[in-house]
Amino acid sequence: MSGQYDKPSADPGGLRLHLNENTAGCSPAVLATLRSLTERDAATYPDYDAAQNAVAGTFGVRSEHVLLTNGLDEGILAAAAAALRERSNGDVPEALGVMPSFDMYEICTDALGGRMVTVPLGAGFEFPWDALRRAVTPRTRIVFLTNPHNPTGQTLELDRLRRFARDVAPALLFVDEAYADFSGDTLIDPDAFVKAPNLLVGRTFAKAYGLAGLRAGAVIGDPDTLLPLRRVVPPYSLNAYATMALPVALADNDYRAWYLAQVVESKRLLTDACTRLGLRTWPSAGNFMLVDAGDRASSLVEALAARQVFVRDRSHDPGCEGCIRMTTGVVADTTRLISALEEAWCGAAR
Repeated sequence: MSGQYDKPSADPGGLRLHLNENTAGCSPAVLATLRSLTERDAATYPDYDAAQNAVAGTFGVRSEHVLLTNGLDEGILAAAAAALRERSNGDVPEALGVMPSFDMYEICTDALGGRMVTVPLGAGFEFPWDALRRAVTPRTRIVFLTNPHNPTGQTLELDRLRRFARDVAPALLFVDEAYADFSGDTLIDPDAFVKAPNLLVGRTFAKAYGLAGLRAGAVIGDPDTLLPLRRVVPPYSLNAYATMALPVALADNDYRAWYLAQVVESKRLLTDACTRLGLRTWPSAGNFMLVDAGDRASSLVEALAARQVFVRDRSHDPGCEGCIRMTTGVVADTTRLISALEEAWCGAAR
């Protein structure tokens, strides 16, 4: 861990399957909205009401349960800041999570002077509930979990997460639901925040809605629990284009449903291809799959890149030895990935 996010590069025009982006882009309705914005829209601070209400309505909560953020990364940073800034008895405050996981949890914790404590997944990526509970100490201020998990794509049972939120209180439980649009499972429920006010749920509109370039996210939770985060997030964190696009994206249910169906079919196609090639995969509830290429992982990533297909090498992450993560988006892109994968894998084996 270098303390900063390692941005993967990709040649312009290549197939970007390394950052779990929406490979179709935003909906046509969103693009039309962006094109309608004027020079005055660019010159004035945006009003958040429409975007705030649209997010609240989508998730069935009141608007005061929603904090809009500049991408979910800012939500993670704000939650870490709110949790870790209090010091007592000279102790270094701790965040807790699992390994492997999303880099930003540790990066944000480190940036704010905290210490990240991680518990490894099992040998078959089994989730370490008991070990996580044992790792909670009086220094634990926040626990970061992802559902569906990244990079494995596995889902966590909602009831176990709800019980775990009560177990770790008064520490915060931040559940990153970046890929929940694809799984269909969410903890967001007004009753959940009453029963577990220490629960925060992060959402992004980068994956299913194709707004990664606009940087739009949200943290949803009990209004009182969100107050310390609101003190961290700047007053105009979302730009005018994101605030205008967000309600339109959320209203375009047909586009979202089409893309989710593309992801389901892409995962089926990639699973079948990997089975033919003798590559191990794991079931994924996200818009990506983890593929075990063994000691050929890094060379396979390079071979795919030479064919302008970019995937994420996770083989150097603890617990992910030999593994590559591949985005499964539009079927046409997945078909191109499979052709490149067959060529690279079988060609190297000759």
